[in-house]
Amino acid sequence: MPTYPKCAYFTLAPDWICEILSPSTSQLDRAQKLAIYAREGVGHAWLIDPDARTLEVLRLENGRWSILATHAGSEVVRAEPFAEIEIELQALWID
Repeated sequence: MPTYPKCAYFTLAPDWICEILSPSTSQLDRAQKLAIYAREGVGHAWLIDPDARTLEVLRLENGRWSILATHAGSEVVRAEPFAEIEIELQALWID
């Protein structure tokens, strides 16, 4: 069984984060949260927009986010940092 720290937060940044965008939080997720993730050294970020049916794949390079790819619709994709796994985007969207 895994053990968990006895604090309210983790001090180690994750390698990857995924934000689900919504009209009410998109600006916060893109501007403020991505800046915090960059500052803390998170290596990869995915931004999923259910309304636009898109997945944006970003990588942190020299303290700045680079967009590696934007996938849309019902594509089957491989995306960093999980390039070994095929992801069916259609499974993310509610029809």
